Amino acid sequence: MWSLGVRDADMTARLAAYRHQIVELREKLRAARAAAPPELVQDYVFADTDGPVRLSALFGAQKNLFVVHNMGAACAHCTLWADGFNGIYPHIMARAAFVVSSPDAPESQAVQARARGWRFPMVSHAGTSFAADMGYRRENGDWLPGLSVFRRDGATILRIADTGFDEGDDFCVLWHLLDLLPEGRRG
Repeated sequence: MWSLGVRDADMTARLAAYRHQIVELREKLRAARAAAPPELVQDYVFADTDGPVRLSALFGAQKNLFVVHNMGAACAHCTLWADGFNGIYPHIMARAAFVVSSPDAPESQAVQARARGWRFPMVSHAGTSFAADMGYRRENGDWLPGLSVFRRDGATILRIADTGFDEGDDFCVLWHLLDLLPEGRRG
């Protein structure tokens, strides 16, 4: 049943073929996203611990901006995603601005950020239509997790890409590590 240091060649080839298919699908997805027309968006007003802050200000000196649609402190998965983004935040900032938006009050966000050691900025979209307008709020009022990418062109703000988050997605490395265990991520 078990053999020391010998893996079945057919299984190795099958796993390699699956990984290749995933790479091909990701390239098709990237190309489809690049071909999608951008969406004009308004200059939303959020809140942070210093008061109101406009979407346009979140870009800083960058022309691109990632905004994570986080469901708030009550969502364990959203916290897990944010923990992962914290580790790569300096790398992201080399290419684009990055902010996490949630319905939580700015003071609550600050408490969570300090407790988790998060370095990225957070804004509250509470009381705005931002999440709903971007497609990250259900009709019943529940929030949805995801990411929108914006580009600033002068005073114009365009959403150039977006994607939802879900357990097992590519935005949390932990899922993929746990899937390597015999019992998988649900074990």
